[in-house]
Parts: sequence; structure tokens; C-alpha cells
Amino acid sequence: MQLDILGLQDPDAPTLVLASGLGGVAGFWQPQLAALAARYRVVLYDQRGTGRSSDQLPEDYSMAMMAAELADALAQHNILRFSLVGHALGGLIGLQLALDFPTRIQRIVVINGWLALHPHTQRCFEARQALLLNSGVAAFVRAQPLFLYPAEWMAQHQARMAQEDHHHVAHFQGQHNLMRRLQALMHADFRAQAEAITQPVLVMASQDDLLVPWSCSATLARALPAATEERMAWGGHAMSVTDAENFNALLLQWLDQTDDV
Repeated sequence: MQLDILGLQDPDAPTLVLASGLGGVAGFWQPQLAALAARYRVVLYDQRGTGRSSDQLPEDYSMAMMAAELADALAQHNILRFSLVGHALGGLIGLQLALDFPTRIQRIVVINGWLALHPHTQRCFEARQALLLNSGVAAFVRAQPLFLYPAEWMAQHQARMAQEDHHHVAHFQGQHNLMRRLQALMHADFRAQAEAITQPVLVMASQDDLLVPWSCSATLARALPAATEERMAWGGHAMSVTDAENFNALLLQWLDQTDDV
């Protein structure tokens, strides 16, 4: 797994690992890089089976495997203490790291994540699976923004939507890998172990998220011993893209408050 290390290059600088969602690729974090790289050593990576980390994923692929792969890749770069900012699946990787590698991870930001899969989110995932299996990659990709962005934002960014569709079809992670990653995500359940995650956690949600109801973040925050909840009124599932200025300000504020933890 290839890591990109940006921002401060001092090995003793505070390190932020950015973990994307189901898409898996580092490019998701472009709207945050300038703000974060000015203050932190920032680590980006394409998750196994996506982007530059091409690989055939095993049938039993799991969240624990995702966490172990990231921990190993970081250790190879002598990064043994870090914080993680994760979007949806990426945030759940952070929670899994806290359980499996508790001395390595300092704090976690979970963006539009959950304690256990919500029935509404399951319905959305099942609809997306059906599109991929029955209608193909192009149909799956074309429907994807509906779950990520608010309708008015998409209407104002039609050229961008078309470019993203073309890019995602051309660089699709493959049906096998997507299904393995999605199954691992759908089976992630932290209800029995949440109390063991004692690191500071910022739980961020968007009230108009179509894919993951904001109440999932509230439930997660209540289950964690040291959680702070932050809710944005608008932005959809990918509010770090659609309302990056507000998102970045809220993220940096919490990071500043917890830098000495």
C-alpha cells in the first residue's frame, strides 16, 4: 500500500491519517489538504483494492483486515502514533484501529459513520448493489452522486458531475472488490465494544445526509466514552466536499482543542 506524506515533514510533527469512504481513494480529501497540511504531517492512501493499491480482495475481507493493512503500512514508514480522520467506512477503520491497535491511534474523527448498520443505509446499499449487478458499472457510477451530494449542489455542478462519472467509470475498483468492501462495511458492528474505545472521538454528521441518517452519529457518540458530536445543517453525505469551508473550520477547531491529548 502506497502512502503519500504531505505537509510538515518532521517525523515528530503531529500526524493525521485521512481515510476515505467506500470509494477508497485519497483524492476524496483534496478540499482539506491545504488547511490540514499547514499544521500537520498528513498521510493519504488508496485503500487496498482501490486506486493505486490494486489487489484482488479475499472473500472474507473484513474491517479488521482494513485496519491491520493500514497499521502495517504506517509502521513501515515508522509512523507509530497518529490521529485518523475518516469518512464513513474510513471512520469505522479508525474505530477498528482503536480496538486492535489502541496504543497507536491518538484520536479519531468519524464523519457520517455509525455504531451498527441502519436499516435505511442497508436499503441504500442493497439498491446500489442491485444497480451494479443488474445494470453495470456505468449505472452504478451515475447513481452514486445521489447518495453523496444535495440536489441543488448537483444541479449547480453538472460539468463536474460529468467529469466525475467519466473518471469513476475509467478507474472503477472492480465489481469483486467493491462487493467485498461493501460486505465488510455492512457487517461492521461496534455495539459490543464501543466502551473500549477511550480515545477522543469527534463524531460529525450532516442533517441532510441521504445515505446515513444523522441519528446514526448521535447514537455512535452516546456509545463512546470520550465523544464530541458536531452536526452540520447542510452538505449531504460528502459535506467535506460540498461545504468544505465550514467543515474544515469545525474539524480544525476540534483538532486544536485536542492536540495535547
